[in-house]
Amino acid sequence: MSDSVGKTVLITGASGFLGKHLIEELVGDPEIRVRALVRRGTLFLEQRGVEVVLGDVCEPEVCLRAVAGVSEIYHVAGLVSRDPDDSSAMYRLHVEGTRALMGAASEEESVVRLVIVSTSGTIAVSESPDEISDEAKPYRLKTVSKWPYYLSKIYQERTAFKLARDLGLNVVIVNPSLLLGPGDERGSSTGDVEKVVRGRMPLIPHGGGVAFVDVRDAARGCVLAMEVGKSGERYLLSAVNMTVSTFLGRVARLAGVPAPRSVRGGAGFFKGTGRVVGALFRKLDYEPPFDEQTLEMAEHTWYVDASKAERELGWGCRDSQETLIDTVFDVQRRRGLGQFAGTVNY
Repeated sequence: MSDSVGKTVLITGASGFLGKHLIEELVGDPEIRVRALVRRGTLFLEQRGVEVVLGDVCEPEVCLRAVAGVSEIYHVAGLVSRDPDDSSAMYRLHVEGTRALMGAASEEESVVRLVIVSTSGTIAVSESPDEISDEAKPYRLKTVSKWPYYLSKIYQERTAFKLARDLGLNVVIVNPSLLLGPGDERGSSTGDVEKVVRGRMPLIPHGGGVAFVDVRDAARGCVLAMEVGKSGERYLLSAVNMTVSTFLGRVARLAGVPAPRSVRGGAGFFKGTGRVVGALFRKLDYEPPFDEQTLEMAEHTWYVDASKAERELGWGCRDSQETLIDTVFDVQRRRGLGQFAGTVNY
């Protein structure tokens, strides 16, 4: 790269779903040098001309190397899991990693701002079927107390805001809803879509609602938050709210497979038959369609009001049908699951 590059930008979690799309947003700007803090290099990073720092974001010494000479930091690194055994790993990455990175940033005079990526699920989740949440809502500690991913993200946000005050750092938090779109190689966000496309989610609990956003639009939202977001604020990023049955039904129709049947009786019905269903699926060498945490989450509504991001950041998003089409097509392409059914009108 030329020595005339105006600034160096650091991205943690650069090899993940959102991180890769964020890199695509930034690498085309000749005034930006992109640096990635990752555990291992990838061909994608090499092809994009990204400078790579290898190491663990939870290690202060690694963070000091990564932030040297950096103007802006996008802290995207995260672990998405519904496995209770991953609780400690999620807390370590989301909380201790944030603490180490912000500590290093406070010692680097060149750092102007950090954008930290959280999730809408820290505040936008409710037992009410009609509630739509905005940034004024409190943390839903009681609601997510048994869901380690969301609990660790609440602690991450609290840590980030406290350290921002204590260390005098300029911090903005963005809270995207469920990320969909192309390129989720690990299936961390599109796993349920893939189950439907494969025909491995025949039944779903009745009720519940989901919000989602295109990962490409979320990446753009991160950049806008860096450019014009207000320090100490959070911004929800989401495109659409719909019931779980509508969401998965649209996925099924796009994939050309039968839609999951919505069964009344709530998660209790599924938990009551869970052992039998789980044993049957494992006997067939299939992953069971549900786990207890997924069933509990499916009974809640995750509806989001993203008008603050639209108003203050000038953020916008594409039509949700385009996102669903691209998501289903990408899952089918990557998994070799047959012919895409095409556009469907609703």
